Amino acid sequence: MPMFQSSKRDGVVVAAFDGSGDGQVLDLDTAVKDGVLGGVGGGVIGAAVGEKLDLKKMIEELDLPEIPSVFICPISLEPMQDPVTLCTGQTYERSNILKWFNLGHYTCPTTMQELWDDSVTPNRTLYHLIYTWFSQKYLLMKKRSEDVQGRVSELLQTLKKAKGQARIQALKELKQVVAARATAMRTVVDEGGVSLISSLLGPFTSHAVGSEAIAVLVNLELDSESKTNLMQPTKISLMVDMLNEGSVETKINCTRLIEKLMEEKEFRAESISSHRLLVGLMRLVKDKRHTNGILPGLSLLRSICLHKQVMGLIVSIGAVSQLVELLPALEPDCLELALFILDTLSSLPEGKAALKDCGNTIPNMVRLLMRISESCTQYALSILWSVCKLAPEECSSVAVEAGLAAKLLLVIQSGCNPVLKQKSSELLKLCSLNYTDTIFISKCKLTRTIL
Repeated sequence: MPMFQSSKRDGVVVAAFDGSGDGQVLDLDTAVKDGVLGGVGGGVIGAAVGEKLDLKKMIEELDLPEIPSVFICPISLEPMQDPVTLCTGQTYERSNILKWFNLGHYTCPTTMQELWDDSVTPNRTLYHLIYTWFSQKYLLMKKRSEDVQGRVSELLQTLKKAKGQARIQALKELKQVVAARATAMRTVVDEGGVSLISSLLGPFTSHAVGSEAIAVLVNLELDSESKTNLMQPTKISLMVDMLNEGSVETKINCTRLIEKLMEEKEFRAESISSHRLLVGLMRLVKDKRHTNGILPGLSLLRSICLHKQVMGLIVSIGAVSQLVELLPALEPDCLELALFILDTLSSLPEGKAALKDCGNTIPNMVRLLMRISESCTQYALSILWSVCKLAPEECSSVAVEAGLAAKLLLVIQSGCNPVLKQKSSELLKLCSLNYTDTIFISKCKLTRTIL
């Protein structure tokens, strides 16, 4: 850790730092020149001295993860903007040490020494060093930002004129710049890039151009007008085609973009009432070679489920049984989405029937009770209720044999939501109707049901 010493010269506290760890004391000029404190290129950028920049603004905008420890106030653990030094040689942010004094403390917060002099001396040398260091970083950031903005402008101009491979190449570079820099995102939006890139999507757009254009759009902030423009049937149709035929990355980007469009108030359910869209989504969700598509796929399917007009279509493509079979292999975040979808579909008569006809519905749901989260337990319990209510004699027996009774007792005895407890009690009563009291009690034993 850098050592700090201070001395007074002409009433000004001068800082000396040792960044080597061997006890060598460096003066300010040497520290700046040799870059001991992480300066850019070891020197001071001229503009940092020539123009007065606001230190507070620089600190806020840079938000750097690593800052030299000697710049940090020991009280607030934040970079100092007005460093002052006590008679003990310790330096603090002025406002922080004055608050310390106002609380009635007359000691040095770091050493806890009693102060023989409670005056504070502005550490102008340390301030200059802090200011210089942040100025270097800030001006370099600004320069890079201007370079990025200029490059984005050039790429947008290229897109207006270029065709074929040149257009694809420009989109690829724009995608990389936008993904790496927030400045690039803002520049694309500010210079009308969203409308320009959206105009490239249409019935005659090649998948090569479409996939790169969507990869850019999915990372941008889209306003209402932009979303409405992208909801045109020809553009949605292109996204659906690429969802079925593109690379995994393209499929995921199409999925994310469609879900982003669905957030718009004017979104129309008919835009997603597509057999081909739903089939493509299920393929993405079931792709065991590329599991990174499962979460975005299920997330979009969940959003689609909220539109009642499309729920029946989801059931008709066999999504219920496919999702039930996927449950054991899903990660917790994906599992919760899948259960939400199945629970929502169970509100339809055809959804209930599909759940009942799937042989693994009941054992998979019983297995999930009290296993992942309260939400998962809630969805699984709701699905079991729907199925058992549909065919009490047949399904209740299967559920009890799968260990449901013991699991329901666990839910009732747990500290979970009272509504869940009530639902569990009702389901337990429903399941008991096919058994004598003695046999049913034996089924409630906690054997082979928890694992």
